[in-house]
Amino acid sequence: MSKRILVAGESWTVHSIHQKGFDSFTTTEYAEGVRWLKAALETGGWEVTYQPAHVAAREFPFTVEDLAAFDCVVLSDVGANTLLLHPDTFSRSKPLPNRLETVRDYVAKGGGLVMVGGYLTFQGIDAKAQYAGSPVEAALPVLMERHDDRVEAPQGVAPRVEMASHPIVAGIEGEWPELLGYNRFAAKPGADIVARVGADPLIVAGTFGKGRGVAFASDCGPHWAPPPFVEWNGYNRLWTQLCDWASGKA
Repeated sequence: MSKRILVAGESWTVHSIHQKGFDSFTTTEYAEGVRWLKAALETGGWEVTYQPAHVAAREFPFTVEDLAAFDCVVLSDVGANTLLLHPDTFSRSKPLPNRLETVRDYVAKGGGLVMVGGYLTFQGIDAKAQYAGSPVEAALPVLMERHDDRVEAPQGVAPRVEMASHPIVAGIEGEWPELLGYNRFAAKPGADIVARVGADPLIVAGTFGKGRGVAFASDCGPHWAPPPFVEWNGYNRLWTQLCDWASGKA
């Protein structure tokens, strides 16, 4: 049975200014943080289509029919504006479909949606991710805060499984490695809090229409998910089972 998944986000560009006395110069570096998640999903039998944030801005599907080519969609560290403001709309004033509504309608008709935490998902740093109150929030099993929702934990904070029998965490034994931060949100009524981090939800699973949504409050890679987490022997199983459940494959 084939399993197709679209992962959008997990990329960034850093533009640095190097000042050396009177003189200065700049450097630019592009990076992606998807490799751990992508490898885990491929190990679990998923065919992964990856769209870095700048690619998703232009190529993320416009219609439910195009999105339905995938069993699951993962949004990870990519703000709502990237999907909402296509370059042709922002630069050329061309009317185009609202892709946040497309994601919501895709889930309502049976698709799977996973949102992974980060500085530009849920509400994110300075509330710039802007998913609170959006159609995407409607499809997820959580209620987002309207302000900067980060909980930074540089000292480390331990995840704790709440529902060991849930298919997302079934068979994952022992203690989980600590995380270094997460986005705070609340579970909607009727949703399952599968795991917590500190006193807050870490994994929340629920349904929307004919589909399913999962919110993972922390990151799938550094920096919130440090090396002990991404190298943990439960990492591949967690992400495979999480996306299997979201897609209805579990």
